[in-house]
Amino acid sequence: MKKTSLFLAVLCMAVLCHAQPEVGTLSIQPKVGFNVANITHGHGTDPRVGVVGGIELQSQLASYVGVSYGILYSMQGARAENGSTKSTLKLDYVNIPIMANVYLYKGLALKAGIQPGFNVVDKYKVSNGGQSVTGSIADLGFKIKSFDFGIPFGLSYEFNRVVLDARYILGMKEFAENDDDKSHHRVFQFTIGYRFSR
Repeated sequence: MKKTSLFLAVLCMAVLCHAQPEVGTLSIQPKVGFNVANITHGHGTDPRVGVVGGIELQSQLASYVGVSYGILYSMQGARAENGSTKSTLKLDYVNIPIMANVYLYKGLALKAGIQPGFNVVDKYKVSNGGQSVTGSIADLGFKIKSFDFGIPFGLSYEFNRVVLDARYILGMKEFAENDDDKSHHRVFQFTIGYRFSR
């Protein structure tokens, strides 16, 4: 019984010791998850839930500090409902998060950085009574800017190379031209990934 307990204790310690990247390593992390996105000055809009996925590369600079660079496809925008009419603002981006990862404890990291983004989809969809209309947001008189910029921050936890990540992206740049409200993106993002080390 004592030998079994000792073996389990050593095994747990080994897992915890490898719960974050080792100094000097370069790791790659495919990841997928979902966004809960909305816009400021949306006048009663609801969040749009969409997919996010991509890959992140991390360099471990010191025991408790790493830097990651990612490329993520991110479905953003907002939804609205007025009676039987449902509208969806579809704004999808290719985002490039550049994050500092500070490990507070084994596997637990505080993350913050910057995120340039590039718009790849700017459409709307309106549904009513089984009928739907889809079109470009430009048809509504708005021009979506091709470049976006945000400040992401959050937490991640790694266990057995599986990484759970929760972050909030604070949009710093209005995403549409000729928009008097100067709306920005607001995104909660949740992903799961797996880290491969070199």
